[in-house]
Amino acid sequence: MSERKYETSTGNVFNDLGFPNAEEQFLKAQLVYKIDTIMKERSMKQIEAASLFGVSQPDVSKLLRGDFRQFSVERLLRFLVALDQDVEIIIKPNQEAGRTAALQVF
Repeated sequence: MSERKYETSTGNVFNDLGFPNAEEQFLKAQLVYKIDTIMKERSMKQIEAASLFGVSQPDVSKLLRGDFRQFSVERLLRFLVALDQDVEIIIKPNQEAGRTAALQVF
């Protein structure tokens, strides 16, 4: 029986694949996931979201398919506010010894 080789994920697929700016890309992916979830809960069409966000429908389509490089974290946060979501940024000291401080979306 051959031995299987695998790597344990860091929890950030962008980091695991060696993408530049992996932390930022992961944060953007989490924000886009929230945007997509809210749109689905509201049965919101892409054209409606585009009008709300002030972008084109093809841009919303790209965003939801994972092509979000053109959008900054700030802009994605503004999309969430446009979706009537409160966005809170809390800065606190890292409390876990041995763990690197991180950005998280809840």
